[in-house]
Amino acid sequence: MSTFWSIWISVIVLGTIFGCWWLLMATRKSQTTDTETDRTTGHSFDGIEEYDNPLPKWWFYLFIGTCVFSLGYLALYPGLGNFQGLLGWSSTNQWETEMQQADARYSELYARYGDTPVPALADNEDAMKMGQRLFANNCAVCHGSAGRGSLGFPNLTDNDWLYGGEPDNILTTLHEGRNGNMPAKGFMPNMNNTQVDQVVNYVLSFSDREKSAEAAEAGEAVFAQACAGCHGTDGKGNQGMGAPNLTDNIWLYGSTYDWIRETVVNGRQNQMPAQGGRLSDDQIQILAAYVYSLSN
Repeated sequence: MSTFWSIWISVIVLGTIFGCWWLLMATRKSQTTDTETDRTTGHSFDGIEEYDNPLPKWWFYLFIGTCVFSLGYLALYPGLGNFQGLLGWSSTNQWETEMQQADARYSELYARYGDTPVPALADNEDAMKMGQRLFANNCAVCHGSAGRGSLGFPNLTDNDWLYGGEPDNILTTLHEGRNGNMPAKGFMPNMNNTQVDQVVNYVLSFSDREKSAEAAEAGEAVFAQACAGCHGTDGKGNQGMGAPNLTDNIWLYGSTYDWIRETVVNGRQNQMPAQGGRLSDDQIQILAAYVYSLSN
């Protein structure tokens, strides 16, 4: 935060507290008595009169205590712009401390399964309960609570895998993450609109859905130059590169003419964040087994 905004916030916060303090004192100073009387303010409505009595002392002192507490809190904790407080507390430090405490408490539970092979672990009911919770906390926001994915996020419950669905592949994905990149117009950046239409129709022809047989036939040459380097000459993809199979009915970004055209023209970028460093090796082992169990 810049110095200006830090000062601006501090002035507003302290000004509010001292303003409340001044209002309390000024109001009390204007009172002519500290005891309850029958004197009224002179206001009357529908036979109801307003008494002119002082603020009860306990209430007054409670307001004063609130102001004092506020100043003490702001001296100890963040609240005045860039001033972090005398205790040096921060939400980040508290979170890290709580995570360290949780790791110390639960690491032994995770360690029970750290050396168990993924397929065997997938058959362990207790381990899968832990895996489901790890998935819900770390993966469900993208892949969904049931692992069925959504537009741009792979379905983990089928047998179609961008990088392979074997245990070692899943472990690598979780530890290191994945970076998917479909360049705009593939290896043919000068592709014109006619060629885009042709290659889209050619891709659709893999499942007999082309709009124009003539365009699809012409698109084979465009595909060979722009797309085959990753997806293969037969369009069946390459798991080593994360290039999807274009001949099945599973599509990460939609399978209609318009969706495929948008993919060809604009490309696609996607990232699966690495969990190594965020989760322990034992946790990743359990999580990999849970993901493996979704399609096995």
